[in-house]
This record gives sequence, structure tokens and C-alpha cells, in this order.
Amino acid sequence: MDLDKLNEYAQIAIDKAVFYIPRIFLAGLILWIGFKIAKKVVELVRKALEKTGFSETLRPFLSSIVGVLLKGTVLFIIATVLGADLTGLFAILAAAAFAVGMALQGSLGNFASGILILTLKPFKVSDWIQVDDKFGRVVEIGIFSTDVLTPGNKILIIPNSMITESVVTNYSEKGMIRLELEVTMPYEESFPKVKKVLENALQEVSKILPEPAPEIGILDFDSHNVQLIVRPFVLPDDFWEVTFNANKAIKKAFSEHDVKVAYSEGVEIGKIGE
Repeated sequence: MDLDKLNEYAQIAIDKAVFYIPRIFLAGLILWIGFKIAKKVVELVRKALEKTGFSETLRPFLSSIVGVLLKGTVLFIIATVLGADLTGLFAILAAAAFAVGMALQGSLGNFASGILILTLKPFKVSDWIQVDDKFGRVVEIGIFSTDVLTPGNKILIIPNSMITESVVTNYSEKGMIRLELEVTMPYEESFPKVKKVLENALQEVSKILPEPAPEIGILDFDSHNVQLIVRPFVLPDDFWEVTFNANKAIKKAFSEHDVKVAYSEGVEIGKIGE
């Protein structure tokens, strides 16, 4: 009886070996050839993306996605060759993908926006941009966020979805930026005289571009002064330096030409009631 059982188990083992050994060999062959092909395809995709001008940040990411998908396909083929039942595995993967998608809904939005930014290229690294009230120079464009260096030397990490959902002003697209400097003058003062004073003051600021010429005009009228706007053009990298130097030059010119402005002198003291 024991001998019969032993022979039965031996026969089962032989049958299993006869069934699985060729499949294992075939699976190993598919694995080796499949991974070789996947590597070659990834190299071709990387070269194709480089020729079409895709961003350096995006190329490795897309290539790695292609590699993962191809290798995953090879592994699924191997599992099928070995006779594995993939129905349950597909159900688990679908449920896991749904759960991960719900948990990373915001991140997936940032990811999709990052792909758009890197593909459409509304701006590039070193460009000066403004997103809502956030202004600075782009130092890195990532898959999920964009890093912007402010004039105050702070790094703003802006989610890419915020960029694609907002109006983005690219100050570097035209190679120059226009400053918006507000100045006041009293009603009794002559505007042509003050305009000439401002034009001469701006000529003392070295990094203001001669072309286009600075724009100077009356912006508004308030209860005490005439509001003027002074708009010189500068290179984006000179934004703050020229802003400070231009304001300094204007104040000096107003002092030299006795142009007055209205402001409170001293402190007004009043009674406090019970």
C-alpha cells in the first residue's frame, strides 16, 4: 500500500514536471527576450522625444512609464504561460487603482498639469512669471509643482494645477518688462514741467532701456494730488534694482526742482471722550 502511494506521488510529480518544465523554460525565454525588447523600445522612445523637443524633465519620466508598461506586459504574458488565473489579480489591481486615484486626486491633477506645462511650454526655466499675485523667476519645472524664486530670495513651490487654472504672465517672453511706478504732484504744479523732470531723472538710471521710451502720464486725480504713472522698460533680471534706483532718482529730482507733494506734517492731537 505504501509503495503504491509512493508510485502514485512519483507519477504526479513526473506529470507536473513534464507540464511545467517546458512552460518554465518558455517563461524564462519570454522574460529575457521581452526585457531586451522593452529596453530597446525605451531607448527609441527617449530618442524620439529628444528629437521632437520634449522637455528634459519630461523625457525620462515618459520613458520610464513606457518601460514599466512594457515590462508589466511581459510579466502578465509569463503568468499566462505558467497557467496562472489572472481574473482575481485584475480585480485587485482595478480596486487598488481606484482607491489610489481617489486618494491622490489632487496629485493627479498636478501631474496632468505638469505634463501640459512641460509639453506646451508657456514658460521655461529662468523666465520671470506672475501667477495671481506670485511673482518671481522660474528655477525648476517639475511634474507636480513649479519652483519660483522671488525677488526677496524666497522659493515658492506652486502646484502645477494652480498654474494651468490661472492667468500666467510671462515677463520674459518679449525680453523686457515694464515697471509701473506711481508718483504724485500737486494740482498747482505744471504737468509738462514735472514730466520733463521725470524724464531727466530716468536718464540717470543706467539699466532703463532706451527703447521703447519710458511712458509718463496722468493716471488719476485724488483729493490732494494728481496721480502720475511712470513706466520705464527694463530687462526682467533688473526689475527690483531699477525700481529702487528709479524711485531714488525721482525723489532726488523732485527735491532739486522743488516739486512738492501733500502729506501730513506732525501728529494731530484730539480729545478722548468718556
